[in-house]
Amino acid sequence: MTSTIESRKQEIRRIVCETLEIDPDELTDTSSFRDDHDADSLRAIEIVAALEEGLGIKIDQSELSRMVDLAGVYTVVSEAYDRT
Repeated sequence: MTSTIESRKQEIRRIVCETLEIDPDELTDTSSFRDDHDADSLRAIEIVAALEEGLGIKIDQSELSRMVDLAGVYTVVSEAYDRT
């Protein structure tokens, strides 16, 4: 189970880094997508779309406000998996 969670987190990190066009070393669990990585609202929507496509889940647009950093994304994705 732990390896599944860790592999999911690695995939989420990969998707977010690819979407933000940043090196994985630049991204921490708490670095702000907007303040630290210059992501605008369009980029946030791109992250949601990439996560949905890459992970086969559905994320409601209302969750965007919680997805401000990697930790928030982990939580939202975990909840999306719990609903499936």
